[in-house]
Amino acid sequence: MASWLFLAALGVALIYAIMLYNGLVSLKHNVAQAWANIDVVLKQRHDELPKLIEVCKQQRDFESSTLERVIAARSQVSDARQHQDVEALGKAEGSLRASLGRLFAVAEDYPELRSNENFLALQQRISNLEDAIADRRELYNAAVNINNVRVEQFPDLIVARMFRFDTKPLLEFAAAEKADVDVAALFAR
Repeated sequence: MASWLFLAALGVALIYAIMLYNGLVSLKHNVAQAWANIDVVLKQRHDELPKLIEVCKQQRDFESSTLERVIAARSQVSDARQHQDVEALGKAEGSLRASLGRLFAVAEDYPELRSNENFLALQQRISNLEDAIADRRELYNAAVNINNVRVEQFPDLIVARMFRFDTKPLLEFAAAEKADVDVAALFAR
């Protein structure tokens, strides 16, 4: 009788461990899917930025330094995205957002550019993509948070360590991106 109870307890423990393992696998894949969703929108924005830059270049006297900042920031985001470096992506995103904000602010000084349908359509498309990126960042961070909590909680912690499930980094934003916008500086030119 004692051996049956021992086998039953062992069977329950084994089933429980399998359930924990499968739950951790599911969380790991949810994080990967959330990252892939961010990656899709980043790629779309990456493909739209050269079109916007080209439209701006058509204005002979458009500030080349502003365009160069956007190009450099776009390159940083692309590198971070390709290497799946969440920390570098957060910093590069802050730089790109600041550069785009500057580009759109400078564009206000060019009436021909502001009335250009291609520029307006691209500006709207990029703004929509920025909103989508923000939404997907939120979903990614939620998936990472759930994963990290489970990986650190007991008894999941035991299974996580046995099978090398680890915590994932949150996609955090640069301090400059969280700071209040200096509206006066944007209009002082």
